[in-house]
Amino acid sequence: MAMPPTLESLRLALAQGVTSSRELVQRCLARIQDPVGEGARTFLHVDVQAALAAADAVDRERRAGRCTRPYAGIPVSIKDLFDIQGQTTTAGSRVLAGQPPATRDADAVARLKAAGFIPIGRTNMTEFAYSGLGLNPHYGTPLNPYDRATGRIPGGSSSGAAISVTDGMAVVALGTDTGGSCRIPAALTGLVGYKPTASRVSLRGAYPLSSALDSIGPIGASVDCCAIVDAILAGEPVQLDQCADLKGLRIGIPQTLVLDGLDTDVSHAFASALQHLSQAGAQIIDMPFHEFAELAVINAKGGYTAAEAYRAHRYLMAEKGQHYDPRVRVRIEKGAQQTHADIIELDRLRADWIRRVEAHLLHVDLIACPTVPTIAPTLAELTNDEAYGRINLAMLRNPTFINFLNGCAISMPCHQPNEAPVGLMFAAQAGRDASLFAAARAVEALLATR
Repeated sequence: MAMPPTLESLRLALAQGVTSSRELVQRCLARIQDPVGEGARTFLHVDVQAALAAADAVDRERRAGRCTRPYAGIPVSIKDLFDIQGQTTTAGSRVLAGQPPATRDADAVARLKAAGFIPIGRTNMTEFAYSGLGLNPHYGTPLNPYDRATGRIPGGSSSGAAISVTDGMAVVALGTDTGGSCRIPAALTGLVGYKPTASRVSLRGAYPLSSALDSIGPIGASVDCCAIVDAILAGEPVQLDQCADLKGLRIGIPQTLVLDGLDTDVSHAFASALQHLSQAGAQIIDMPFHEFAELAVINAKGGYTAAEAYRAHRYLMAEKGQHYDPRVRVRIEKGAQQTHADIIELDRLRADWIRRVEAHLLHVDLIACPTVPTIAPTLAELTNDEAYGRINLAMLRNPTFINFLNGCAISMPCHQPNEAPVGLMFAAQAGRDASLFAAARAVEALLATR
């Protein structure tokens, strides 16, 4: 698996005239249209003419010396739950296909366009973003580049987002993360995925799964790729010069649940990463985090996601239920069990849980764990509904802690070249995005020296 180009490398190439925006867009379109590639399963809609026209406009701007936007002309893919003016948002489903087109761009899309990024098309996803595996029975499932012959999954729900980057069909991808939907596919495909503090990025114009847990984040080839897109989405200045000193950095390693059931690849890569961090002077601190064991009970009735999804879909399911992915529909229907009193109690339990977890986080700079416990499973392993449910819960287990905490988290690759992709997740409490990126940059640089 060759690493895709970074935003910074392309920014420099564009500024120096080594390449043009049209060349970048044409290269992406060629990869999408390759009949032996994954384009047909990765994209649900491709904006060929609009992307080429936007690229030509940026190139004219650069030639005239009027381009003040450093990342203008770089192709980005958009997950199919973001509104794009004039297009219907289907959220990876069949049941929304007849809905009227959006009258305006989602805020996240509008900010990317304002920065000069060129939307190349809408990417495939788990229907309504309700799974961490990335399977879609309606449009097909894009395969993981690590092992396409065996048919390994991409991870989800932002499945097409990740594959659009791994396969050079876009430079970065816009995704969402309600329980790991940016970090899981990034981990399984060797990319970087980011889940910000949710309140930093507007959700307007993004089809909701759970307003209590949804956040909008990028998937890219490097920590800086994600930091650049995240800053643009949040309306903040792009700052790439902050890099933490690993010497003395306090990294907490939760001992409850997050290390259970690791396969050999993940266990080895995670241990090796921690060893290198320790040798670089970081303090590796084992911490109980007993609170993590409480989440299964707190969310036993389906939690916020099932409750909110059921409220949003109950009438549509009554009319078009046979057109839903059955594995998604059964999870949505679980929300029928919850009453208004249940949600009030869930709010109370969550606030108390966050308070107790954040008390532990005061003693470390961040926490770390494997993003997911295994390398990407195969499609063949998921044909059975019981296996599908079990593996889906395993993939979501570690990332979803951070959504419930309302924190921020990043998944970055920690495997050696030519090994199966393994994600290393760092997380911190809400509002610590800048310091988390600074630490991730330092770790990325350290692991690159191995």
